Amino acid sequence: MKKVPFITKEQAQNIIKEVPTPFHLYDEKGIRENARKLREAFSWNKGFQEYFAVKATPNPTILRILKEEGCGVDCASMTELMMAEKLGFAGEDIMFSSNDTPAEEFVYAREIEATINLDDITHIDFLKEAAGLPKKISCRFNPGGKFAIANTIMDNPGDAKYGMTRPQMTEAFKKLKALGVEEFGMHSFLASNTVTNDYYPTLAGILFKTAVELKEETGVKISFINLSGGIGVPYTEDKEPNDILAIGEGVRKAYEEILVPAGMGDVKIFTELGRFMLAPYGHVVTTAIHEKHTHKEYIGVDACAVNLMRPAIYGAYHHITVLGKEDAAKDHVYDVTGSLCENCDKFAVDRNLPEIEMGDILVIHDTGAHGFSMGYNYNGKLKSAEVLLREDGSIRLIRRKETPEDYFRTLEGFWDVDM
Repeated sequence: MKKVPFITKEQAQNIIKEVPTPFHLYDEKGIRENARKLREAFSWNKGFQEYFAVKATPNPTILRILKEEGCGVDCASMTELMMAEKLGFAGEDIMFSSNDTPAEEFVYAREIEATINLDDITHIDFLKEAAGLPKKISCRFNPGGKFAIANTIMDNPGDAKYGMTRPQMTEAFKKLKALGVEEFGMHSFLASNTVTNDYYPTLAGILFKTAVELKEETGVKISFINLSGGIGVPYTEDKEPNDILAIGEGVRKAYEEILVPAGMGDVKIFTELGRFMLAPYGHVVTTAIHEKHTHKEYIGVDACAVNLMRPAIYGAYHHITVLGKEDAAKDHVYDVTGSLCENCDKFAVDRNLPEIEMGDILVIHDTGAHGFSMGYNYNGKLKSAEVLLREDGSIRLIRRKETPEDYFRTLEGFWDVDM
C-alpha cells in the first residue's frame, strides 16, 4: 500500500512557521474514523470496549479524542493511572495491566476502581495485603511455547515475562473465588504487530476454549475476555493494512462456535489496541540540515532517536516521504541520520529516496504510537513538540517542546553552584 502523508508541503510549511521542526503531528480525522470502524467491527458484542494502550501515545488531547469516541484506557503505571483519572476516565473505563507492580500502584488502582489485570499468581497475595481484593478481577494468561498461524511462527510467548501458565490460571481462579472475588476476566497477548486478519480470530479461539475449560474447572463467572493488542500496521509499502471489519467477523464466528454453545453468550469482548489505533495517524516532521559525502551518502535531519527510538533500538523500518517530491524518482541512496553520539541514530539505512536538498521537509510515517512516548534525554537532547491537525485543517499545539530549564529542573541545587 502506497504511503501518502496526511499533510502537503504547503501545510507543513505553514505549521513550521508556528512550530519549528522537529515535531510529532497527529491526524484527528484519521484517529476518529479508525476508532469508529473498530467499534463497528465489534458492534455484534453488546459489551465490547476498546481500552486504548496509554503507553503508545500518552497525550491528554489524544486520550480525550478517544474518550469522545467511546474508548476506555489501559494503563501500566501510576502516572498513566493519574492521567486517566484526571481526564475523567473512571472505574470500568480503566484497565490496569501492569507487571512487577509496586504496592502503591495497586493501592491507587483500587482507589479509582480500575479493573486490575493480574500478571502473576503471586500477585494475588501481594494485592490482597497491599490493597485488598476487588469483587471483579482479571488474570493474564500465557500459554507458553511458540504462537503460530498456519505453520507460520508469529511470536514466542514462552520467552515473554508476562502472564500465568495454564495450570496457574486454574489455581488462581480457584484461589480468588475462595477469597471472595465474584467476577472474572481473562487477558492474553501472544504476538506483536501482526499484519494478518487471522491473528485475533486465532487468539480468540484459544482464549474462548480456555475460558470454557476454566468455567468448568472452577465454576467462576467469566464476564469478559480481553484480546489485548497485537493487531499491527504495515510499516512497509509491500504490505496491506489489516481489515478490522474482517477481523471482527472472524472473532464473532469463534464466539458463536465456542462460547455460545457453552452458555457463555453474555461474555464481553475487550481490546487493548495502541499501534493499530494511532500509528498511521502520526508523523515525525523534520528538516534536512546537513549532508555528508564520505564512504556513504548521509542526510542529517534535525530530529534524532530522542524523537523516534524504534529504528535505533529495533532496526525498525519507517517509511520516509520528502514533501514536494512525492512523485520524483528515488534515484539516490542515503542513510538518514540524527545527531546523537550513537551510530544507531539512523532513521533509514541505504534508503532509496529522491535527491534531498538542504531545507527539504521529511515526513517519517507511522509514528503515532510508540513514537514520542519512547523518547528520552540522552546527550541532553530535548523532546519535541506534539501538534494536532484538526478535522477542519487548523492546528493545535498539544505539547510544547522541552526547554533546557525543563531538563535541569530535577537537579537539586544545580543553579546554586558557583560556576
